[in-house]
Amino acid sequence: MVLGKVKMKSLKIHARGHAKVRWTESRNAGSNTAYTQNYTEEVEYFNHKDILIGHERGLNTIHSGRHEYAFSFELPQTPLATSFEGRHGSVRYWVKAELHRPWLLPVKLKKEFTVFEHIDINTPSLLSPQAGTKEKTLCCWFCTSGPISLSAKIERKGFTPGESIQIFAEIENCSSRMVVPKAAIYQTQAFYAKGKMKEVKQLVANLRGESLSSGKTETWNGKQLKIPPVSPSILDCSIIRVEYSLMVYVDIPGAMDLFLNLPLVIGTIPLHPFGSRTSSVSSQCSMNMNWLGLPLPERPEAPPSYAEVVTEEQRQSSLVPIAACDDFERALQGPLFAYIQEFRFLPPPLYSEIDPNPDQPTDDRPSCPSR
Repeated sequence: MVLGKVKMKSLKIHARGHAKVRWTESRNAGSNTAYTQNYTEEVEYFNHKDILIGHERGLNTIHSGRHEYAFSFELPQTPLATSFEGRHGSVRYWVKAELHRPWLLPVKLKKEFTVFEHIDINTPSLLSPQAGTKEKTLCCWFCTSGPISLSAKIERKGFTPGESIQIFAEIENCSSRMVVPKAAIYQTQAFYAKGKMKEVKQLVANLRGESLSSGKTETWNGKQLKIPPVSPSILDCSIIRVEYSLMVYVDIPGAMDLFLNLPLVIGTIPLHPFGSRTSSVSSQCSMNMNWLGLPLPERPEAPPSYAEVVTEEQRQSSLVPIAACDDFERALQGPLFAYIQEFRFLPPPLYSEIDPNPDQPTDDRPSCPSR
């Protein structure tokens, strides 16, 4: 072997993308006999192999120094699940290089890369508001207290990491207990294998409201809960599903909590400025309803009089070009044109704020009394 030279068989490239799940469960077979059941499943998205250097026969010589070999491969056009690492499964994409030399073990280097299945939250289904209402009555032996009611709404379903969810809610405590309104974002990981499903639920972010004593009401007028950096939703993988939800609930000591689950989708393409303005306007109209309190003008202003707009000189001058046309002079002497001319230049009727011919009511039903 000459110093500064290396003999090599081949330099290979291997790229792969796949989703895989795996978990185990203990089973009892009777007579104090137990065994472990394995659940595994895998979906392959692509498996690409290429040889950069090398042939079936013969060796290649590489001189000392730095050598770079460019390579490329195209990802398939079929949908690819977003890269993900979960409790019982993962979605991984990687590329591996292998250098094979005679009489030596191959040298391997593996690098993972990230793939995103883009979710655009500007789609109509993800811009629609999410809302719900629930009520709970507490019972203690033969005594029944008043109900606890909860209603909540968010302006849309789709969000991206780093955004804040504005929560509009009203909590009314008519029970005899002290309760606490809260909100939390949860991530749910679902893994599927051999007809079974394994689910993992994790807390992502939460907030707490003020404690409510009996007879009190609390209103959240856009209370904000920020979404931390989390993985986007995975909705199209057959063996792994990642979903999110906003839980708005009332913590009731000594009883089951009263809660509302509002579904969320965490996307990769943020809200466009136009979509943001539209969503903001719709949320203000549907949730705040403050625009109803804007003052309206007391009475409309009357239009200007005919004399203020058209002077007598203008009216007379407008008749000259028509009357001066020799070709139509005889026709213009008839009674029909005289009537049209008189009607055309008459001033409009006087403005009145009272309709002289009001519409007759269609029925005699009374109107809803004002509150």
